[in-house]
Amino acid sequence: MFGEDCHRAVIASFFPPKPCERMTWWRRLVGGSSAPHSGKTDFLKEALDLEARGDYGNALTSYRLALRERPDDLRVLQNIAIAFSKTGQPEEAIRTYRRALQLDPNLAGAHYGLAFLLLKRSDTVHAGMHLESYLRTSNADDPQASKFREHAERTLMQLQNASMQQAEQDGYATEGAQDGHEAGDHWQAPADEPRRDEY
Repeated sequence: MFGEDCHRAVIASFFPPKPCERMTWWRRLVGGSSAPHSGKTDFLKEALDLEARGDYGNALTSYRLALRERPDDLRVLQNIAIAFSKTGQPEEAIRTYRRALQLDPNLAGAHYGLAFLLLKRSDTVHAGMHLESYLRTSNADDPQASKFREHAERTLMQLQNASMQQAEQDGYATEGAQDGHEAGDHWQAPADEPRRDEY
């Protein structure tokens, strides 16, 4: 009997178990079945679970895998941008939000996230444009969006007030009134600033 067990062990060493067989003990340990997993891994779900636990580094890995499977998935793009922000990678977050906005220019969440990242970079002109876009594209009747809309409106108002104060200091405050508009009626990029589609 003992010799037969040794013989099986030697033979088994030449034929290592398949990856799905090797991990059955792990699945049983964490509460899963010992049966091999037949379905495809849902990397987006996995990333959301990891992020909910505060494991942003591993969540980013799962988001990247989800993005590889679905490169134009707006939900994945927005979530990975948020994870980039939370892990101190604002440039990657900005790039990802811009990619999402290329696919859907009316994606309210991407405008919101991008606006506040641009504010951190002191890019108030483009931040203001994205705040306006967020307010234009988000649902004003959605109770879940109300606190975000209030925050965006408040921030936009602060940007407009700061712009007005700067214009007054520079002597340009009355130009808008001469055109039939009150100064500060609408947030506009200065003529020498690139349009949103140029950056």
